[in-house]
Amino acid sequence: MKGTASGQASLFQAGGDQVISQTVLPAETLRPITEVAAPPATVCVPWHEQVFVGREQELAELDTALRVSGGVVVAAVHGLGGIGKSTLAARYARAQALSGTCNPVWWITADSSAAVRAGLATLAAGLQPELAATLPLEALAERASAWLAAHEGWLVVLDDVTDPADVEPLLRRTLRGRVLVTSRLGYGWHRLDAEVISLGVLSEEDAVDLLTRLAGPVEPDGALELARELGCLPLAVEQAGGYLHQTRLTPRAYLRQLREQPAVMYGRAARGSQAERTVARIWRLTLDRLADTPLAGHLLRVLAWYGTDPIPRNLFGRWGPDADHAMGELAAFNMIALDETSITVHRLVQAVARTADPEDPHRPAEDIDDARGWAAALLAAATPESAGDPAEWPQWRVLMPHITALFDWAPPETDTVITARLLNDAGLFLNGQGATGRALGYCERALLAYERLRGADHSATLIARNSLAAVHHATGDLSRSISLYEATLADRERVLGPEHPSTLNSRLNLSAAYDSVGDHRRSISLLEPTLAVCERVLGSDHPWTLYARNGLAGAYESAGNLSRAIPLYEATLADRVRVLGTDHPDTLQSRNNLAYAYNAMGAVDRAIAMYAETVRACDRVLGPHHPTTRLVRENLAFVMGEDGSEPESQQPS
Repeated sequence: MKGTASGQASLFQAGGDQVISQTVLPAETLRPITEVAAPPATVCVPWHEQVFVGREQELAELDTALRVSGGVVVAAVHGLGGIGKSTLAARYARAQALSGTCNPVWWITADSSAAVRAGLATLAAGLQPELAATLPLEALAERASAWLAAHEGWLVVLDDVTDPADVEPLLRRTLRGRVLVTSRLGYGWHRLDAEVISLGVLSEEDAVDLLTRLAGPVEPDGALELARELGCLPLAVEQAGGYLHQTRLTPRAYLRQLREQPAVMYGRAARGSQAERTVARIWRLTLDRLADTPLAGHLLRVLAWYGTDPIPRNLFGRWGPDADHAMGELAAFNMIALDETSITVHRLVQAVARTADPEDPHRPAEDIDDARGWAAALLAAATPESAGDPAEWPQWRVLMPHITALFDWAPPETDTVITARLLNDAGLFLNGQGATGRALGYCERALLAYERLRGADHSATLIARNSLAAVHHATGDLSRSISLYEATLADRERVLGPEHPSTLNSRLNLSAAYDSVGDHRRSISLLEPTLAVCERVLGSDHPWTLYARNGLAGAYESAGNLSRAIPLYEATLADRVRVLGTDHPDTLQSRNNLAYAYNAMGAVDRAIAMYAETVRACDRVLGPHHPTTRLVRENLAFVMGEDGSEPESQQPS
């Protein structure tokens, strides 16, 4: 140090000799750092953790991480904005201060390098209050850093770190003590040798506890439902609890307002709370930090229209490496969770991201609409061509939660042609799986969209009307099914012609409905000429020709003419085995129908053998819970005398 007058001292930047201040201070004031002891109970911890529930396991994990012996110990708690990172850190820090385990215990807001320096300066003033009015901020920050490097037994909380580089100089310099970092970032901490802790949402029980404690004496009805709607996200629960306390609304009334006015409620805080501490504002700040990755915001808005189940990453394969980069950025800030094959998003993040807000640059109405269209288009591109092929069912089952979410959240008036096709195809899949109630809603909405967008005579509209008739048939509403089938057949004959394949398909469907309602003569009179046209126009091996032959056999059987039905069933089964294969669903249904006919003619042993073989095949190909599997199993049980119900055939297939 350069010489100074007696009683004076000069302060220098670490690692150099540039003079920062020439303030005259007593030598005792600037005694060596190693000789400066922290005053008892030197504590700076915020009080926003006063209402605290649960988190016992997380606190224990944090305590274990920060009790490792040796040099400086760093634990980094990361998670979604509003997940409760700061609250957990404050709870832990206060416990350390109250127990006397650590001194000082100091909280530093660390969302920028300047904020870190300011926090260190306040620590220096806490250690030596007489320095606060005499040294500049940079000198105070340097003195605090030097003190931490020379002492142990302290705990510093670096809260809301947005860039590990902002705190890295301090962490690299400290040799002993404990550092607790909170951040929305999930990466960059291992290179600082930190124990990384990922913080999740509250349990449902703890979320309800927090809600009711904050809300005060309000009606508990609907508390669990509201907590689930909020995804058990602590900040959202706190936001709701404070608002309930202020307004004396019931949880169910708040939930109703949340669903009716999501943009308002997600951005509204109770009086007396921090206005900027709402889920909408917290996540807006996160997306602000991703401004250099514009695709990240668009991707999040698209993901918002899907379900909370894992979303296949390959939906976005056509977007290329840019999509992977955007996913990585969102995952880094805990806005999504990511693995090699799937993406998951917190339900409240989705709810906010799909809610337009003119005051939020990340949620203008036109961008929300565009994202909804992309969500439908990506799903439509990923759906299998066939709803009836068992090999395609795993893909359908992966996509259905997200099609369902789109169906639930997108208003019907926003449906496009792509959405209508997606809903119609999904309805047919659900119908084939026995979920006829859900299928009905999908097909009804698809038909309305096609009629609005394409008109009553468009081929897609007629396909949708035919699909809806099939679902009504499956539900047992035969009068409505027949009415729709008849109207569709008349329109197809007029628009497409009497021998168009779609027209022939309508005749086959209508004949099956006539047979189901007991009008066997009318069914036969329609099927016989239709089968002849199918053989001539489509060929004898076409699936619809085989469908017609199977249907005619069923109509003969229903009319009591087994001598004509059984040979036709046998021929159809042989052709389906040859053309479609032994495991095709239509082949399995043909076996069931033939076994039914054998039993009806008194060949019980033959029927039992065929039913038993078919049950095994259905279990293997369709699964034990598929409607066809259940039907064949019930038929076998009846024929074997184990069930009191009558066996059923499946003539339409």
